[in-house]
Amino acid sequence: MRLLVLGGTVFLSRAVAATAITRGHQVTCAARGMSGAVPDGATLVPVDRDAPDGLAALAEVAGDGFDAVVDVSTISYPWVADALALLAGKAGHWTFVSTCNVYADHETPGLRPGARLLPPLAEGGRGPEADPDRYGSIKVACENAVRDELGDRAFVVRPGLITGPADASDRFGYWPARFARGGRVVVPAAPDLLTQHIDVRDLATWIVAAGETGLSGTYDGIGPAEPLPDLLRDIAAAVGTDVELVPMAPDALVAAGVNYWAGPKSLPLWLPPTHVGMAAHDATPSLAAGLRIRPLAETVAGALETERLLGLDRERKAGMSAAEEAAVLATTH
Repeated sequence: MRLLVLGGTVFLSRAVAATAITRGHQVTCAARGMSGAVPDGATLVPVDRDAPDGLAALAEVAGDGFDAVVDVSTISYPWVADALALLAGKAGHWTFVSTCNVYADHETPGLRPGARLLPPLAEGGRGPEADPDRYGSIKVACENAVRDELGDRAFVVRPGLITGPADASDRFGYWPARFARGGRVVVPAAPDLLTQHIDVRDLATWIVAAGETGLSGTYDGIGPAEPLPDLLRDIAAAVGTDVELVPMAPDALVAAGVNYWAGPKSLPLWLPPTHVGMAAHDATPSLAAGLRIRPLAETVAGALETERLLGLDRERKAGMSAAEEAAVLATTH
């Protein structure tokens, strides 16, 4: 299979390219090449999707086209529209990586594709962290454009939290890193809160397999949901360091200045009542369509290796420092 990855140098797109190479495919990566290297065996075509005619170099090598295209465009409708204008007629199959942020309802657990979406927003922009609804709306417009152009050759996948090796977001890796330090660990006392994630390698494998088989349709790219306390206990067990989990009630965490999900002084995977459905989608359709989930211990090992490479004591995008956690623990009895 001749595969084009629009990206290929960072996290998911790089994992897609690497997976395709191991499965014997010819892989071209179209990227600026400034964020990292493409996997060994892939060909880099330098492009700049922000520039006028930024895909010109890709047009020169497209030839008769590609058997499959994978686009991981983050938050730019023009990027997607330009790629479709150039390549939609030359692609046997097209994967667009969207997001679970497209859904209008983040409070109801058990959602699946077909649930109500945000209104589409067909414009560019940056910074999904600044306005999740705008991010989701741009992705809705991108999804629509892909389906309009590719029809039953389009595979739209909506990941939730992507984890595993090379994840630098801290939204999962914080926990293996924290458990590796041992001692008393602050965790949310949230027995009814469901959470889910997907290892980047599992998502990449599914995307490549979709190109191989021609799988089409819209799916959530997530693993099965489970109670947050169970997941945290399983992560701790996989790390294997002696720890004492100290559950704290949500009200007590908020009173101590602890934030939800991400950002400074936060507890990753912990969600507010308004968003308890965001990480509790129904994975049944995706599993039935061929998504396979590896054992948690493998995801934890991959995440912990990345955490150690980045530095366990670094300033984080999500989580608490040792000093912050100690201050929170001091408020408990």
